Amino acid sequence: MDGILGRKLGMTQIFTDDGATVPVTVVEAGPCVVVARRSRERDGHDAVQLGLVETKPPRRVSKAQQGHFKKSGVTPTRRLVEFDVAADESWQPGDQVKVSIFAERDFVDVVGTSKGKGFQGVVKRHGFAGGRATHGSMFHRAPGSIGGSSDPSRVYPGMRAAGRMGGARTTTKNLLVVKIDEEKNLIYLRGSVPGAPNACVAIRRAKRG
Repeated sequence: MDGILGRKLGMTQIFTDDGATVPVTVVEAGPCVVVARRSRERDGHDAVQLGLVETKPPRRVSKAQQGHFKKSGVTPTRRLVEFDVAADESWQPGDQVKVSIFAERDFVDVVGTSKGKGFQGVVKRHGFAGGRATHGSMFHRAPGSIGGSSDPSRVYPGMRAAGRMGGARTTTKNLLVVKIDEEKNLIYLRGSVPGAPNACVAIRRAKRG
């Protein structure tokens, strides 16, 4: 199994045997249920569709989704994500996937939606230095020149400017698995992961660990 779905709980710290402090993010990973199996012959790729099992299942489910979950014989879930698997693996609809698929010292990639920051200027959004703050300067947090007047007489596409910041799909790569609590379905990852507390994230095995 390539990954699992989870819910970000928050950040804390763990002390190692030599007294070092390790900042970690606690994620409640799973349990998940296999909703569908994809095969290369029928779908063009080998994968499984996982649904995150929650305490309260969704109350409103469309008829198309009802048929999809009924065909698999599982309770409807809010979150569905596909993960790659090998062709010879025997995952079938109804099987449970737990955090035990990972082990300590593994490296993972975490995919989530970053916190929305609203409309922000170039200093916060792109890290521009801005102008000097004293000696009568009237250029503080402005972007500066965005193109020549006579040539090219336009603004090039992709020019970094002010705009909406955050609220986008983000991947944090190569996070170390510091600790796993199988009884409580918790995984402790070194560093931060995208999203606010209680946000849904996908944890995958690192491609370049």
